[in-house]
Amino acid sequence: MAQVVAVSVSERKGERKHPVAEVVLQEDHGIVGDAHAGPGDRQVSLLASESIDKMRCLGLEVSSGDFAENITTEGLDLPGLQVGTLLQVGEALLQVTRIGKECHARCAIYYQAGDCVMPREGIFARVLAGGVVRPSDPLTVVPPSAGYPLNTLTE
Repeated sequence: MAQVVAVSVSERKGERKHPVAEVVLQEDHGIVGDAHAGPGDRQVSLLASESIDKMRCLGLEVSSGDFAENITTEGLDLPGLQVGTLLQVGEALLQVTRIGKECHARCAIYYQAGDCVMPREGIFARVLAGGVVRPSDPLTVVPPSAGYPLNTLTE
């Protein structure tokens, strides 16, 4: 079963996020109190713990939030999802808007290891329905037949 491993926030952009006990996701905004929250298609970022493990194998001491991800997951192939996929994460409903991201400037992790997984394996989503998300909450892909509109994706 796929689940949330950690939830993390930061007060300022450009810094690692720190794990917290829970986060509140607000519809069409993101995580309340996180520097990256706001309108747009990158309201929430997710990265699998399996991706973080790849960086540990390169000798880095990294953990949840170190890649500036809001939600660290386990048991779901995040980069294998398609844009438009709906995810039930705890009480919240997310829609995948991007797989990976363009890395304009090399981050500190890239300089330490010569690689970084976030640009390839991190995903971004917007919040369709808000709610509380905590570590150990279930993470499920919502099938299109569940009745949620898939045309809510903003370009």
